[in-house]
Amino acid sequence: MINMKDFILSVINEIKSNFVPQRVTYEISGHCLKCGKCCNYMYSYDTYTEKEFKFMQFLFPTYKRFYIKGKDAEGNLIFACKLVTEDGLCSDYKNRPAMCRKYPAKRILYPAKLHEGCGYKVNIKTFEDYLTSQKK
Repeated sequence: MINMKDFILSVINEIKSNFVPQRVTYEISGHCLKCGKCCNYMYSYDTYTEKEFKFMQFLFPTYKRFYIKGKDAEGNLIFACKLVTEDGLCSDYKNRPAMCRKYPAKRILYPAKLHEGCGYKVNIKTFEDYLTSQKK
C-alpha cells in the first residue's frame, strides 16, 4: 500500500525534475609540461580594469609579482608573472601564491581554455556521461 505522504513527495519531486537544468561539469586531467605559458598569459575573473588591479595589489601584496601584459581581443586584461624564467620555471617556487600551487583546479565551473601545447586538458562531463557510466 502506498503511503500518501510518499506519493505526494514523489509527485513533487517529479515536477521539480522538469525544472532542473542539465548539469555539466568540467574536469582537468593531464600533467604540467613546465612550459610557463600559464604564468605568462593569465586572466583574473574579478579584475577588469587597471585601477582594480592596482587595488588588488594594494590589498594582496602577493599580486605585486604580476603585471598587466596587455589586453585580448575582447578587451580583457592579460596578466603575467615577473618571476618566470626564460625556461618557463618559477624563480620563487617555494613562495609561490596559492593560486599558482593549486593550478589548475581539478574541477572547474566553466569551460576553460588552456594554452596550446599544455599538458593539461579540459574534459566535459554531462549528465548523460554519468548515466552511461552507471550502466557499465
